[in-house]
Amino acid sequence: MNRIGLAALARRVLLAASAALLPVAGAQATTTIDNAALNNEADGANWAAWGRTFSEQRFSPLDQINTQTVPKLGLAWSLELDDVWNVSSQPVAVDGVIYTAVGYSIVHAIDARTGKLLWKYDPKVESRKMRYAWGSRGLAFWNGKVYTGVQDGRLFALDAKTGQLVWEVMTTTPGDNRYITGAPRIFNGKVIIGHGGADFGNVRGYVTTYDAETGKQLWRWFVVPGNPADGFENKAMEEAAKTWSGEWWKYGAGGTVWNAMTYDPEYNRIYLGTGNGSPWNAQLRNPGGGDSLYLCSVVALDADTGEYVWHYQTTPNETWDFNSTMDMVSATIDIEGKARKVLMHAPKNGFFYLLDRDNGKLISAEKIGKVTWAEKVDMATGRPVEVRGSRYENGPALTWPGSGGTHNWHPMAFSPDTGLVYIPAREMAGFYDGEGRKPGKWQMTPGDVLGLKGFFDDIPTSAGSTSLLAWNPVTQKEAWRNPTPGATAGGVIATHGGLVFQGLADGRFVATDAVSGKELWSYQMGVGTQAPPLTYSVDGKQYVTILAGWGGAPALLGSLSAQHGWVGRQYPRRMLTFALDGNATLPPSPPPLAKVEPLAAPDFKIDPVLAEKGKHVYTGCVICHGTAAVAGGYAPDLRASPVPLSHDALKAIVQGGALESRGMPKFEEFTDEDITALQHYLRERANYKPSFWEQVKQVFGFLWLMIKMKLLAMGWF
Repeated sequence: MNRIGLAALARRVLLAASAALLPVAGAQATTTIDNAALNNEADGANWAAWGRTFSEQRFSPLDQINTQTVPKLGLAWSLELDDVWNVSSQPVAVDGVIYTAVGYSIVHAIDARTGKLLWKYDPKVESRKMRYAWGSRGLAFWNGKVYTGVQDGRLFALDAKTGQLVWEVMTTTPGDNRYITGAPRIFNGKVIIGHGGADFGNVRGYVTTYDAETGKQLWRWFVVPGNPADGFENKAMEEAAKTWSGEWWKYGAGGTVWNAMTYDPEYNRIYLGTGNGSPWNAQLRNPGGGDSLYLCSVVALDADTGEYVWHYQTTPNETWDFNSTMDMVSATIDIEGKARKVLMHAPKNGFFYLLDRDNGKLISAEKIGKVTWAEKVDMATGRPVEVRGSRYENGPALTWPGSGGTHNWHPMAFSPDTGLVYIPAREMAGFYDGEGRKPGKWQMTPGDVLGLKGFFDDIPTSAGSTSLLAWNPVTQKEAWRNPTPGATAGGVIATHGGLVFQGLADGRFVATDAVSGKELWSYQMGVGTQAPPLTYSVDGKQYVTILAGWGGAPALLGSLSAQHGWVGRQYPRRMLTFALDGNATLPPSPPPLAKVEPLAAPDFKIDPVLAEKGKHVYTGCVICHGTAAVAGGYAPDLRASPVPLSHDALKAIVQGGALESRGMPKFEEFTDEDITALQHYLRERANYKPSFWEQVKQVFGFLWLMIKMKLLAMGWF
């Protein structure tokens, strides 16, 4: 080939190479999501992590949609997700693609411009773990890969472009009570994951880190000490054991990190929000007293080694299920003229904590709602000043908040513009009764995991309420508070456009003025939600996306959740995306159900003895089908179903797994006698008519429990 031919060939090769590097029309250049990207608060194009950036502030610098333009906000597109049962999850968005893990960690990749499904990956969760019906709460993105955990304990990484599995590891022991619902976090090329399960049996909590590229395990840190006879994994566990007594390790002791973890690049630390004790009843797991470290704490670990750095315990020796697994927000704020590097934390126990990130010292703490278990937090010691009798050591106790907490997993947001924290707050009491259980005599069994008297009553609509609370972390005072419907509300985000976005139980998606608290815009999604939204931009256009669908924890709450009318499988699970001048039409959905009418079956003769036994069998069903068989969410109300009338039909579903494809797990351990007892209990509930005193309870909610306790003391019962 002559020189001219070589030159022509070189030009053709160069042109071909240049063409291969050009972006596809309408697509953005590939962004590398790494430490630098996740530490960049100024770039709002992507929402690549649970809290958008490492700080977990859930604040976006985007302002195209703002207090002036938000009336023009309209639906850009929607996507129906009818093949999953729960969408209470935080999506992420990178380079114009939305990634979400919904149901049993089924990952979807969706074009953010059009709503077109690009790919879907189903990890095929193991059937027994389907019983932990919380669903996946989120995922993570790093270096071209998507990561999420699975209910059965697996953690996996997918190629973000193709959805192909890159690696997968088992983070728990097959067959144990651990499960994963929380989103992983990624930093320094490491992915960290915790687990849940302390409410369902013998579980000792831990977190584990893996190499983000290969899945190789790097380090693991246990939250509570194990059996001293086996030795301690590190100095932190040796010190923690001094705060325990009895034989706590026989019960696992709990401390699961099932939700919140925050990476701090300034100190190269990972902060863990740790969970409740197992059993809940502290008198049984720690009879000699002590703080039960590191339950219900914020724990700082070295991000490279997993070595303990510091901790702050929000609820020493907790006994109410007062998790500290709620989100922890890092920021630098001005306090008395000095810039302070702080961590903001609003756990279940009803206090808002401001901690020094350098050393974990308490800066301030105040109540954000009704709190009756403690008077205050003593600033000299950093410890709560408890109210006598709230630990139910000498009899039942009614406390605010209850196990649902004043703030649960639904994430809060911090706006550097306003200096306010926006919290989806709840007020709901808890009733605790050890019912004569004694240390040394009590044994943890599948029917008695918590060490408390079982709760079998319906929860009335008056039992709880929610609000969107704007809180000043410097003054520790409320700026404004907007009531929200029901006892469950979605997580929030804040934007530089001066807005706070939140999805609500009544089906509305709302934008609120971040300064004044005035509602500026709303949209009816056709179903309620508790999922947190996100915002991002594609081709210079700002979008806001939210998942809507009623499932997960609200199903537990009986009439309290059923009041919204989203009971049954007929209601949609969908993703909605909004933009200025959006004009898409949302597909129609059934109107909310005004009331569930139990099925009449006069020929079915109820055996009271079997019905009582069935009440205890039903505890395995309550997560999905609701307390007292009053459904509050996606699963059908079994009082109105014809299935329990047929022993064979009920057996085929419960024992045989006939409806596994629709999210109904099988319970192979149930005997034929259990199925029969379950039938009688469900029919007893279908025929139930409240007495006068029970009607009083339904009207006044948990206030009735307090009245009843007074009447008991007076000998009226």
